[in-house]
Amino acid sequence: MLYYLFEYLDKTMDIPGAGVFQYITFRSALALILSLMLSTIYGKKIIKFLRNQQVGETVRELGLEGQTQKAGTPTMGGLIIIVATLIPVLLFTKLDNIYVLLLIVTTLWMGTIGFIDDYIKIFKKDKQGLKGIFKVIGQVGLGLIVGSVLYFHPAVTVREHTNNAVPFNSSEKVINELPSEIKSTTTTIPFTKYNELDYAQILKPFTDEYQNWAWLVFIPIVIFIITAVSNGANLTDGIDGLAAGTSAISVLALGIFTFVSGNIILSNYLNIMYIPNSGEMTVFISAFVGALIGFLWYNSYPASVFMGDTGSLTIGGIIAVLAISVRKELLLPILCAIFFAENLSVIMQVSYFKYTKKRFGEGRRIFLMSPLHHHYQKKGYHESKIVTRFWIVAIMLAIVSIVTLKLR
Repeated sequence: MLYYLFEYLDKTMDIPGAGVFQYITFRSALALILSLMLSTIYGKKIIKFLRNQQVGETVRELGLEGQTQKAGTPTMGGLIIIVATLIPVLLFTKLDNIYVLLLIVTTLWMGTIGFIDDYIKIFKKDKQGLKGIFKVIGQVGLGLIVGSVLYFHPAVTVREHTNNAVPFNSSEKVINELPSEIKSTTTTIPFTKYNELDYAQILKPFTDEYQNWAWLVFIPIVIFIITAVSNGANLTDGIDGLAAGTSAISVLALGIFTFVSGNIILSNYLNIMYIPNSGEMTVFISAFVGALIGFLWYNSYPASVFMGDTGSLTIGGIIAVLAISVRKELLLPILCAIFFAENLSVIMQVSYFKYTKKRFGEGRRIFLMSPLHHHYQKKGYHESKIVTRFWIVAIMLAIVSIVTLKLR
């Protein structure tokens, strides 16, 4: 909203300094500062409200050290993240930008699913919460919306890179002579020289009009990624500060990709796809990172509040949509390897248990407990040590992901 106000003041009244709102970097800095203030200052009031409403965590007895002390800790803290993200976004972004609108829809959509799940657990006293099938339906629904918009919306285009990098100080004439913006289902393959994959090519052996049917491949892939990443974030939210900290690191890395992909000079210098209008997502990312860091003020060990599914499902959905929008979804197994490992540990544990029970009559386990972070708790590691080491791994993974901009 403020963007449009200052744009009006700059163009019609020529007020000195009003034009600074045109810069994504300036608005991103403001969004980061405001979200930090909202999450730290007003987060305390939200926690107090949740405590007064007796929105406390019901802890299942899993035999983990320090588990019983967490009973009654307010949950639904994801509301802090959502509020602290959306207010700066509404103030500082271009609200007619299709990518920003998609991220706002994602935040509200996944936040609602998570809120319903937490509500059932707390107020209906049902520890299982929202049935898994309904969560999946919600995730698939969001995937259909995101996939359809990214495929069919005319404002979603790309300008593919050339075979040779364009010098950083290239003239406007040189840049304008580059390939034009097109509708495409192309994505980026990490660590490869000519690193673009067109999903439409998958259909090439089956039909000559494969470009017209590319949505049959693209939309299901979007659905799968959103479902997988949101579930991974949900499973990672098991100990104080783990999900919020690792997510903030991953989102910060995505912010770098978003900024360079949405900047025609930087994208051509790095010889990567230029994605028009995607740079505006940097403002959203700044607000989101600020909200996550501010939330850690209360969620670090010992936690004063848990994010609940309200927060974890929202975080996963946002990360997935960001990666897909900036055409870096194939980097997610690296960038979000912690989510992947948490998901995989549960799948392996359950599958092996069922297999051994069927074959030997007794279920056996690969891990002491799944998800993976509980395995380390069972081995005697303190929560803080597990979280810190996971953060270190997340930083290394983020660095490796960023390096793919040039290492091919």
